Amino acid sequence: MTDSKQPSKSHDIPDLIVTRNENQARFHGSWWRGKHTSFIPSKAELREPQALERFVLNGWLPASPFISRTTVITAFGSCFAEHITNYLHAKGYAVMGKHLNLNSHLIRFGEGMVNTFSIRQQLEWAIEDKAFPECLWFSASKEVAEVSPVVQRETRDIINRTEAFIITLGLSEIWYHKPSGEVLWRAVPAELFDEELFGFRVATVEENKSNLARIREVIRSVNPTIPIIFTLSPVPLMATFRPISCLTASTVSKAILRAALDEFLRNHQEDRNLHYFPSYEIVKEFVTDPYCDDNRHPRPEVVQGIMQCFEKYYCCATDA
Repeated sequence: MTDSKQPSKSHDIPDLIVTRNENQARFHGSWWRGKHTSFIPSKAELREPQALERFVLNGWLPASPFISRTTVITAFGSCFAEHITNYLHAKGYAVMGKHLNLNSHLIRFGEGMVNTFSIRQQLEWAIEDKAFPECLWFSASKEVAEVSPVVQRETRDIINRTEAFIITLGLSEIWYHKPSGEVLWRAVPAELFDEELFGFRVATVEENKSNLARIREVIRSVNPTIPIIFTLSPVPLMATFRPISCLTASTVSKAILRAALDEFLRNHQEDRNLHYFPSYEIVKEFVTDPYCDDNRHPRPEVVQGIMQCFEKYYCCATDA
């Protein structure tokens, strides 16, 4: 006896034709698509007006802009955070930056905290008075960022005054202090390297997700409703310390952070003041030939476009 409830064979179901404007795409019609299916755009569609909004920003934008020119903003994390700080400062926003000549590591070296561990450390140190070894924090010029009570108090004051955080994540390859297990901001200066003291590894998705949860928790302990905007830097690794190609290592490094961010955000959907701005995807998936000749830094016009997009949708004081 044949079961009359058996599903039809897939070849009996017509293909699904998706029409957007004058563009058509064909997909197999035999798969259940769910309630929120979003199909990949064609190259032609990515050239259309509003393509960025439709195919990259869709689902990530705030309900309305919320940053005014009097909103105190602190942006830090990877090197891409400096672009955000410079752009917003030039536009007249109240952003904490190097122009203020502050000693806080968030300001002086804020674009060098390239991993989630270092961001977590600064918040726990300033707000919760957690102690850290003095051999972890180095600037790009190899200056030691000291564990100073004066700097700690200034950092606490900045966090308390901040009304919107923009935190940019950079990479997942980390150097760590073996005796304590704590992670360095970046690599170890050659003259200070000691194999007994320092080691290298790749941080996991779970570790990064845990760090993001703690970052949110510490900020929320100061201000339960402050906007926190996370971004992922589109700047790839300059070099990898793994015995593989830099391009593949960089892909893994970014994928770990992006997966951690996505899980973290899904775990905190009730927090309406938690945001993700897809600068990484704009560069990697939307812009054609986005990088300078070094194949690492986005071209100035690409950075400008990203910043203009951010201002348009997050800032309520945009120029006419």
